Amino acid sequence: MKQKNRQDENFTQTLERLRDPGASLTAAAIRNLSNLSAAEIEQLAVAWPDYAVARRRQLARQLVDLSEADFNVNFEGVFAIALEDTDEEVRITAIEGMWENQSVAYMDHLLHMVNGDPAAEARAAAAIDLGRFILMGELEQFPLEAAKRAQAALAGTLERADEHRDVRRRALEAIANCGHPGVPGWIEEAYADPVVEVRASALFAMGRSYDLRWRPIVLDELESDEPPILYEAARAAGELELQDAVSALGDLLLSDDRELQEVAVWALGQIGGPEATDLLEAALETAPDDDFIESIEDALNEASLFSEDLRFDRLDF
Repeated sequence: MKQKNRQDENFTQTLERLRDPGASLTAAAIRNLSNLSAAEIEQLAVAWPDYAVARRRQLARQLVDLSEADFNVNFEGVFAIALEDTDEEVRITAIEGMWENQSVAYMDHLLHMVNGDPAAEARAAAAIDLGRFILMGELEQFPLEAAKRAQAALAGTLERADEHRDVRRRALEAIANCGHPGVPGWIEEAYADPVVEVRASALFAMGRSYDLRWRPIVLDELESDEPPILYEAARAAGELELQDAVSALGDLLLSDDRELQEVAVWALGQIGGPEATDLLEAALETAPDDDFIESIEDALNEASLFSEDLRFDRLDF
């Protein structure tokens, strides 16, 4: 278990600091919220409702940022409390903070949120996070019975015509990771939607499904003039490892849109092969900055893992 790192003030003093909206959130105070004991979690839960909303939002965001930067901290005790907050922004941020939690209990809380949270944005966030439990179930890294409950919950979301559009599209993205028989029909329905964001989610789901039936659509949308559609088509081409998408992805490397360039780099790395490798190496020569160089090098390393003599069929896997 990670060790506590109490600095400068004790836990009770930290709770009082949080109560005072004018008091700064020092690094020591933040770290005093890591690896809380059961008794400390209970103390914080009692004090939490008395903190101003702005303070709770500030704290939740800082804890997420620190947990992503420092793997030696663990704020899940705080995030478990924040998941029950009356403020939707705090609840959504708490979901971000639970990204490492793989427990059935947490998954069940997400099910409760996706079915009953009053805020559509929070329901959408819960749906997104359920996707990783569904995928872990498919990979036999999580109890399949529990993953099936997540599938059923998201299927119910997709069948509710009165559910908010963003919740339904996030549910589609999340459930596409599995072999649920309803997935192809839900993808077709979303792709026929006139709203760009919904069609983009359909393309995202096509890639996540690893189903080559979507190949013609993905290739066609690589000619789209709508950036969100083009972006998701490029990502889907990479997920599906479409060799006949390489030329169009090479064109995206010349785009003025950095996000489109980066997703094209990633997709070429997933597809691999001599043509994709040549395009990536050429892009490396003209890369505008170190971050882009790093992305290209990562893609080249990925492509090398899938050279023709070592390649295996991920669809069968």
